[in-house]
Amino acid sequence: MKLATLQRAVAQAVMQPLTPSEHMQRTAPGGGRMSAYVARFIKPNDRLTSFERLEIYNRQYWFRVLSSMIEDFPGLQAVLGTRRFEAMCKAYLTACPSRSFTLRNLGAHLEAWLRRNPKWVAPMQTLALDMVRLEWADIEAFDGKAEPALRSEDLGAMANPRLVLKVQPYVQLLELHYPVDKLLLEVKDGDDGNADFASNAFQERRKKRKVQAVAKLKPAQIFLAVHRLDYSVYFRRIEPEEFLLLSSLRNGKPIERAIELAFRKSSMPAADRSASVQQSFQTWATLGWFCRPEESTRGEKTHGKSGQI
Repeated sequence: MKLATLQRAVAQAVMQPLTPSEHMQRTAPGGGRMSAYVARFIKPNDRLTSFERLEIYNRQYWFRVLSSMIEDFPGLQAVLGTRRFEAMCKAYLTACPSRSFTLRNLGAHLEAWLRRNPKWVAPMQTLALDMVRLEWADIEAFDGKAEPALRSEDLGAMANPRLVLKVQPYVQLLELHYPVDKLLLEVKDGDDGNADFASNAFQERRKKRKVQAVAKLKPAQIFLAVHRLDYSVYFRRIEPEEFLLLSSLRNGKPIERAIELAFRKSSMPAADRSASVQQSFQTWATLGWFCRPEESTRGEKTHGKSGQI
């Protein structure tokens, strides 16, 4: 048996879902007896059969990926409840098994999968998807790529309205419908890995009440920036104009055009816009959200006049 064929055969067996009693299934991938399937590439020893030897890896795979999903999506678990969340994870991981060397990427397709399979989050689909997007943004912000940040001596380049200013890749911009940022912080604050059974039951009821309270709220637009600072992730609510401005910059629009798009439908008085933009840029630069301009754009001459903001 070629190595690639062996690897595929083992992976198919190891990633096959466990039985309700958390043991390896007796039916092999594609049909037939699992014992015969396993015997083709695993030898028994004096203590374990071929089936039992592979079962160890099958169980450990599922225990590890499920625990990883719990670690990465505690907010979604609170929204769905523990049992429904576990059932959802099993269905998701069966449809979208791990394809990466790191468990960090395990939930990369969860939002898209839930949109295709809304039964798992009904009747709170919007709330659940908001939470999934926030928790994945949290992961991306924590270890996403960071480019050299804008320095104080680079601030003069921002006076060029044609400058294309890049936003740091790790900064995540979200448009939400529910205050899941506050809900997630409350859920995480209530987690205690050393709590006993009675305490865990109390915490579950507490989380359920908080989720129900949020679910009763009327949906409203919430704009959020998820970013990191000093190796910690933070949630920062921003105004609609800030969200549109940052989004336009991320999409490659020059500063002048980004500002124009941000205030196109804004109700902010025209007299206040210039100060608002200056304050926003100063804050974002201080937080390190901008990448350092390239030498070619930093020294570029300005042509024409910038429009009113």
